[in-house]
Amino acid sequence: MYRLYREQIVQGDIEDIWKFFSDPRNLSKITPPDMNFKILTEDLPEEIFTGLIIEYEVSPFGNIPVHWVTEITAVEKYKYFIDEQRFGPYKFWHHLHLFERLDGQKIKIIDKVHYIIPFGILGQIANALLVRKRLDYIFDYRAKIIAEIFG
Repeated sequence: MYRLYREQIVQGDIEDIWKFFSDPRNLSKITPPDMNFKILTEDLPEEIFTGLIIEYEVSPFGNIPVHWVTEITAVEKYKYFIDEQRFGPYKFWHHLHLFERLDGQKIKIIDKVHYIIPFGILGQIANALLVRKRLDYIFDYRAKIIAEIFG
C-alpha cells in the first residue's frame, strides 16, 4: 500500500472552506485541465453526505478516459470527509480530507491518501515510474488553485 500526505494552510472561515470542498462540483476546479475531468452524475447535491455515489470520467494518462466511481463513506461537517473508490483504476483508494482550525482565520487542510495499484510487481513499477509522479502533479496543481482561492 502506498501513502500520499499533503497539508496546506489557508486563510478563511471554516464555513466557506467547507462549503467549497463539500460541493462535489468544485472537484473539477481543482483538477488539472489536461485530465479532461467530467462529472457524469446528474443532480449532484450542493453538499456531500455519507453514502453519496459520484461517477466521473478522467484521463490521467494522455487522452485515454477512465471511468471512476467514488462513494463518500464518512462526513463530519467542518472536520473531515472520506471518499473511497468503488470502481476505477486503483485496486484500493481511500482519501481522507481533514480540516483543522488553527489560530485566527487559518485552516489547515490535510489530504491523506492510501492506495494500491493492481497488477502486483507491474503495478509497483508503474507506481515508481508514472503513477506517483502523476499524483504529485495533481496534488501540486490542487494546492496552487486552493492557494489562489483562499490565499
